[in-house]
Amino acid sequence: MISPAELEDAYKEFSGNFGKWVPDGVIPVDLSLLHDLGLIDHVQFEQGANDTFAQFFHVLETQEKVTLFNQQFAVWIVPKVVDEQPTTLTFIALLINNAKPHLEIVFSTTGVYNTPKYILKVLQHFISEVLDTEAVISSIGKKKL
Repeated sequence: MISPAELEDAYKEFSGNFGKWVPDGVIPVDLSLLHDLGLIDHVQFEQGANDTFAQFFHVLETQEKVTLFNQQFAVWIVPKVVDEQPTTLTFIALLINNAKPHLEIVFSTTGVYNTPKYILKVLQHFISEVLDTEAVISSIGKKKL
């Protein structure tokens, strides 16, 4: 499993070089995104909130950020103030075969969406998307023609 020092080095690289690691930019969480992700339905959102989701991760907490990690992912949840607005940036990196983390997605939450419930629900959705994409990519090489 990846060490806390390696996680910190990866975070510093990602956050210090946004242009390289986040060429498409940070994804802002808003009503439109929640609708596009299928997370807008209040009943589905409330019932779908999985409190055990965080139990699948080791947690490192500092004054600057919360780091979640397991065998497949490293996640950094970083609260900050941007333009006098409390904002949370969430970085999601994939860990493959003990290699260095590969940054997949960065999203930001502000205003009414800057709550643990929204952050974790969107995080859970994006992790599921990354896993689905990785499964498709790995199956392409395995298919017999």
